[in-house]
Amino acid sequence: MTQPNYVFLIGGYDLEMLEIIKILKKEGLNFIDKKLSWGAKLSVYKDFFDSDGTFVGIELIEDVKPPTKYVAIDHHNERSSEPASIEQVAELLGIELTYYQQLVAANDKGYIPAMRAIGASEAEIRSIRRKDRAAQGVTEQDELWGEEAVSALKWLKDVAIAYTKSDRFAPVTDRLEVDKLIVYNNHGLNYYGVNVSKLIEKYKDLIKEGKAYSGGGDMGFFGLVSGEFDGEELKEIVEEIVEVV
Repeated sequence: MTQPNYVFLIGGYDLEMLEIIKILKKEGLNFIDKKLSWGAKLSVYKDFFDSDGTFVGIELIEDVKPPTKYVAIDHHNERSSEPASIEQVAELLGIELTYYQQLVAANDKGYIPAMRAIGASEAEIRSIRRKDRAAQGVTEQDELWGEEAVSALKWLKDVAIAYTKSDRFAPVTDRLEVDKLIVYNNHGLNYYGVNVSKLIEKYKDLIKEGKAYSGGGDMGFFGLVSGEFDGEELKEIVEEIVEVV
């Protein structure tokens, strides 16, 4: 039985978040959805804090003091070892996830390797990744820029380096399967692959300051928040990361 006074606050859109919304609708639960993007902040919902109920924030950066009755659901940064957000929601509500929802959880938690680990077919993986890109707002132009970035791929030591004109990195990562990959533009940067824990340790102060983030465990990802560093700084960080991983 779920508590009737839960009010869910929806974080940044991706396939997992859209599937969580479907669950909430099916269960007839209250939620507030501002249709946010990655990096969504709790302050967007602060005007609702006076309402009655227990608020459940899903993947929201706590840039303001949460309501008195508040449950935070997330699986990034210091919580990266926890279950995917959709799994945490299912546990909170006492429900079982469908096979499709388990694929969505695996994709969000551990990307393509995690989906393969639970027996997903290549067709299922392609479908999930395509839907996830669409949920994140990836456009046809982003896809074209992704193809362009892959065709111009460079290597520093054993790390693949891809520069993209897009703010969406999935069109690049979904076209490459390498052990170590950096995707960046003039505003932000993500690293995907092995030894993420080394980057978490090196840049732990940036994570604490909200300028960097991580997820997916030691085979996951590490990223710099868009707009926190300029193009020249990002190039320097690319070289730093290559030396660390």
